[in-house]
Amino acid sequence: MSGKRMLLLAGFLLPGFLLSETTKILTVSSLGGSHYLLLDRVSQILQDHGHNVSMLLYGEEFLIPDIPQKEISYKVISWLPPEDHRKDFNNTFDFFVTEALHSRGAFDNFVKLMGQLGIRCSDLLRRSDIMDFLKNENFDLVFVEAFDFCSFLVAEKLGKPFVSILPTQFGSVDLGLPNPVSYVPVFNSLLTDHMDFWGRVKNFLMLFDFSIKQWRIQSTFDSTIKEHFPEGSRPVLSHLLKKAELWFVNSDFALEFARPLLPNTVYVGGLMSRPVKPVPQEFENFIAKFGDSGFVLVALGSMVRICQSQEVLREMNSAFAHLSQGVIWKCNPSHWPKDVKLAANVKIVDWLPQNDLLAHPRIRLFVTHGGLNSIMEAIQHGVPMVGIPVLGEQAENLVRVEAKKFGVSIQLKQVKAKTLALKMKEVIEDKRYKSAAVAASIIRRSHPLTPAQRLVGWIDHILQTGGAAHLKPHSLQQPWHEQYLLDVFLFLLLVTLGTLWLCGKLLGMVARWLCGARKLKKA
Repeated sequence: MSGKRMLLLAGFLLPGFLLSETTKILTVSSLGGSHYLLLDRVSQILQDHGHNVSMLLYGEEFLIPDIPQKEISYKVISWLPPEDHRKDFNNTFDFFVTEALHSRGAFDNFVKLMGQLGIRCSDLLRRSDIMDFLKNENFDLVFVEAFDFCSFLVAEKLGKPFVSILPTQFGSVDLGLPNPVSYVPVFNSLLTDHMDFWGRVKNFLMLFDFSIKQWRIQSTFDSTIKEHFPEGSRPVLSHLLKKAELWFVNSDFALEFARPLLPNTVYVGGLMSRPVKPVPQEFENFIAKFGDSGFVLVALGSMVRICQSQEVLREMNSAFAHLSQGVIWKCNPSHWPKDVKLAANVKIVDWLPQNDLLAHPRIRLFVTHGGLNSIMEAIQHGVPMVGIPVLGEQAENLVRVEAKKFGVSIQLKQVKAKTLALKMKEVIEDKRYKSAAVAASIIRRSHPLTPAQRLVGWIDHILQTGGAAHLKPHSLQQPWHEQYLLDVFLFLLLVTLGTLWLCGKLLGMVARWLCGARKLKKA
């Protein structure tokens, strides 16, 4: 056997020897929609690569809507809080979504929702049957999600090392990364990395606003931490975020602005990508009606049902009627108002194979809510976009889509038939959008390792090396005044002022001596 083949064989066999005993990994998912889909994908990949994976799943069905049931090979530990708490949370969530659909997505509503998640987390940590079971399982590693603060507390309660995945682009939470505000946009600033003077002023001021909002969000879990952790060893959420062994980021430089990273930060954007399957015949039959004109795909997420807003629904339906393309629209037919006639070129369905349709040769445009999973799928297949952000980080995601020039966005409150139709025609007819989308697809596809390979490879690395201490800089443990050299600046300021004061005193003494010498001469 040649030396090259021996090295190749060793590359495949060495991880198996080093991890001879199957490692037990716990993934935690208590949020729904795309958050669940991402953790499901992570769990399945790790299970397929030889790990023994269990998922702790909050099992409320409405959090996993419109997702066909499928076989899974990993173990699921499902739980639900008491009925009254579930009702309170559902009411708060419905109110939050309704306000967002009417462009009233106030930050206070989000804080209230996070407060309900804190209460729900207390219910979980109070469940001795579940927590004792998890402790007895003696997991080697816990896999958590950045927006699910309860998952960090579960890992801390179990006393196990953990890694985390950020389901959005950078900036939505503070991971302790270098953050030069001159070219790294602060979350919710809606800025790009190309800022003029006033943009940098705005970005700098937004940094303080972001810090205050982060504190308010994280403080919603204070009572949970106080109840379940003894005084003297109570974790601080902001510190727990920086305690993660690794941070996986569900984005890619095909979309994200280039910025400084730490060694324990790994991009896995495109993790949701799967092999393309043939489109079901009902969709093929519809697409065939429009020949070379092609079709437009419309899917605005699973958590917020745009079709429940009849005003937006009417305007979108009217806009689609102006297109020469067919329109396949994910919108539950049961929510369609009886007094609105569906446009002749529109097909509405309650479920569609999004990845397969995005890969179809006749697709011309993707109308999306701006969720990162959807954007990454569109980039994977080189499809230009029109974005209609509704919640959270979606507007920030679409800022990047516009900056990279493979799509445009329109605010929900601006969705009028004429405006939306013009936006869609612009992106379909101007070939520069398609060219930019294809260029992004080439960047995305040409990585030497797939997202799944990066995920598994780095997980195996920290399991083999006993953690990622060698990847984390000391700055993650420094207090903020040391990290920003405020103590050094204060010391140098005092030395400078002291030196100036001393020089002033010496000059005064010299001046008085000279004056005294002159008086003696005159005398």
